[in-house]
Amino acid sequence: MANEEYVTDSSSDFTEYWIDLFLGIKGNEYFCDIDDEYIRDRFNLTGLNQEVSKLPTIIDIITDLMDIELQPEENRDALEHNARILYGLIHARYILTSRGLNKMFEKYRNGDFGYCPRVHCQLHPLLPIGLNDQPRLASVKLYCAKCEDLFNPKSGRHAVVDGAYFGTSFPAMFFQNFPQAIPIHSKDTYVPKVFGFKLHEYSKLNRWRELQRKKLEARLAKNGVEITNVVGGFKAEEDKPVIQQ
Repeated sequence: MANEEYVTDSSSDFTEYWIDLFLGIKGNEYFCDIDDEYIRDRFNLTGLNQEVSKLPTIIDIITDLMDIELQPEENRDALEHNARILYGLIHARYILTSRGLNKMFEKYRNGDFGYCPRVHCQLHPLLPIGLNDQPRLASVKLYCAKCEDLFNPKSGRHAVVDGAYFGTSFPAMFFQNFPQAIPIHSKDTYVPKVFGFKLHEYSKLNRWRELQRKKLEARLAKNGVEITNVVGGFKAEEDKPVIQQ
């Protein structure tokens, strides 16, 4: 931790709580704070003893029941390393709970995860997602619900965060609980032009896209699906399912 910068919003330059210290490290801005009760509930830790050693000791360190500075100096680095891994793995489970989702919603609304770099998404806020639920396989990515694409974090500090600390199910669960946050999909695409005239090949591709879109809209209209003011691709009537494009 010697080379990591700690940032705190309190008036004090020091805090004794392990979770506060962890969240204050630059690069950990994507994480939310986990309730101590959730961490101490053994049911929530099922299977995690296979990922970290000395699980009871690590739990006591995270929940401040044990001071890591009182441990033998030769063990501190390993304990701190395992504590960060365990917190991340618990975090992936916690953010799927009601309290965890609400905390992540506040971070999403504040733009803590950044904004989509795609021009036509108009700075739509992003959500963190893992490409694998197993740790040490893939780093965290950022998901845009407007263009339904994934992006690498801009900051190198965020780019090395393990994607398993957020999991593959988080964005889907997020929008399941907050349907009002589902954005209207943009149909705008960039068309290359020379002095205002579309390039032939791109014009042909654009006509093909337009034809396919009209065919899809005609099929949906035939089935009674509303296709104006679309959300998630197409918006159905209240008594009909939403069909994603």
